Amino acid sequence: MVEKVYLTYNQIHKLCQASANRILNDFHPNLIIAIGGGGYVPARILRSFIKRPGSANIPIQAIGLSLYENLGTGPIEEPGTKVTRTQWLDLSSLEMANLIGKNILIVDEVDDTRTTLEYAVKELQKDVEIARKNLGREGEQTKFFVFVLQNKDKTKKGQLPQDMLDENRYLAAQTTPDVWICYPWEATDIDEHDRLAQESTLAL
Repeated sequence: MVEKVYLTYNQIHKLCQASANRILNDFHPNLIIAIGGGGYVPARILRSFIKRPGSANIPIQAIGLSLYENLGTGPIEEPGTKVTRTQWLDLSSLEMANLIGKNILIVDEVDDTRTTLEYAVKELQKDVEIARKNLGREGEQTKFFVFVLQNKDKTKKGQLPQDMLDENRYLAAQTTPDVWICYPWEATDIDEHDRLAQESTLAL
């Protein structure tokens, strides 16, 4: 049986706080792209910690990707085999033009099989390249960075660009065993969720 580990909002808040200095000082993000739905809350919490005094809030944009599916054998969803877009940036609007020449931080809650992250990075890179050519801005370089709350210590099916790894543009706040992580925004009874979190074995 898969071990389930419960995390509280408080724990997630502190993980974001602990990662903020590295993101602010090494990544220098101009824009955050949250992968929905798990990346929305961490992205918003993180933004509060990486705001420089006197500067504007870093904008957050959202994309929706789904890999998990319920196989009908129980309440736990399993990783699927195909990434499905449920929400994406509008290539014909200013959204894509605003990515050109920026340091873009992609945020998700967990790096499980890495399939979703691979898809997000590849597709965003491809779309930015198209926008650069269409707008005649080939000289402006866009760099992508990745932040996740948890990286599961397991063999990955997906891959991130080698230059991203070589340049340390990937950050996980925590590396965990291959357990099923239950996040508070998935809970329907938050009090019960927090009670179960107190019994969880994952150390933070």
